[in-house]
Amino acid sequence: MRYQRHQRAPSGTNGRTKNRYGRRGADLVIPVPPGTLVRNEEGDLLTDLAFPGKKVKVAAGGAGGRGNKRFATSRNQAPRHAEKGLPGEQRKIYLELKLLAQVGLVGFPNAGKSTLLSRITSARPKVADYPFTTLAPQLGLVETERGESFVVADLPGLITGAHRGAGLGHRFLKHVERNLLLLMVIDLSPMARPEPVEAYRELIKELVLYNERLASYPRIVAGNKRDLPGTEENLDRLCRAIEKEEGAPVKIFGISAATGLGVKELVHHLAAEVARLSVLPPTGPDEEVFRPRPPEQESALVVKKRGDIYQVYGSRIERVAAQTDFENEESLQRFQRYCRRCGLEKELKRMGVKAGDTVCIGEEEFYYDA
Repeated sequence: MRYQRHQRAPSGTNGRTKNRYGRRGADLVIPVPPGTLVRNEEGDLLTDLAFPGKKVKVAAGGAGGRGNKRFATSRNQAPRHAEKGLPGEQRKIYLELKLLAQVGLVGFPNAGKSTLLSRITSARPKVADYPFTTLAPQLGLVETERGESFVVADLPGLITGAHRGAGLGHRFLKHVERNLLLLMVIDLSPMARPEPVEAYRELIKELVLYNERLASYPRIVAGNKRDLPGTEENLDRLCRAIEKEEGAPVKIFGISAATGLGVKELVHHLAAEVARLSVLPPTGPDEEVFRPRPPEQESALVVKKRGDIYQVYGSRIERVAAQTDFENEESLQRFQRYCRRCGLEKELKRMGVKAGDTVCIGEEEFYYDA
């Protein structure tokens, strides 16, 4: 979609000899990753393509026109009139991807999320000692020796004010909503800023300010960089603060993503939690899906004058105009008879139309001839 933003389905074919219909135009199917949200131009959610194989029709093709055989009568057994096909819908839609992963790694920049991902999966994200090393979410598959597996998402570093769009802002936080549980990675090193307890509080605050539903998400805390001196005291303070502030118990692991200390125990616990949460019933979509109103009955004929132009509205007459081949004399005469029969000519005269005035019906433009 980045390099080919305009998509067009192939057209159908014309009718053939021996009363054969023209072939229907083929569907245009655009594959997208699971987790893609489809929105209309107003921002309404049309569907959430959360599962493989799910589809949504965003634009319908136009109906084919009837051939001359359909207009044959006892008096006109070989009509030269045939209908044009109606144009297909043209729509602008927006696609938004929210990654699907069981475990989301959440933490401040340089907390060690990318190092942990590279330790427990085959993913090789960029690892460096400066903030915002990770600029886009990274996915990795964890497989344990017991045959368990789950997907982990390394999400870009969170900073204070992310719920308002600071840093990577919403580009990061929107992916959190798709995770079964959150693994909050906290830097335990004495040089960490903010310090561990404050970092945990800030992470919770930013998640809740973005979406209150995230307050009830299952979460596990991993105190990282335990191989460095001075981290045991910070881990003890973090455990006491979480135990005091949280109503529900939160499991805390002291690990070193760099050396692998405590990582195996963490992975086994994550696998067990993923298995437990996967059997729970789904909570439903994050937002209400837009339901278009059912199609109304054909609108009545309405004529509005704008300067020297008479604009004609009405679903029936607009459809007839779109289907008429005005290069064909018999089709043109048929359209003129329909305009008299539906009352358009009478309404134009009532509004004072003069010869040479412009009359617009749908995409067609005519000059009135008295």
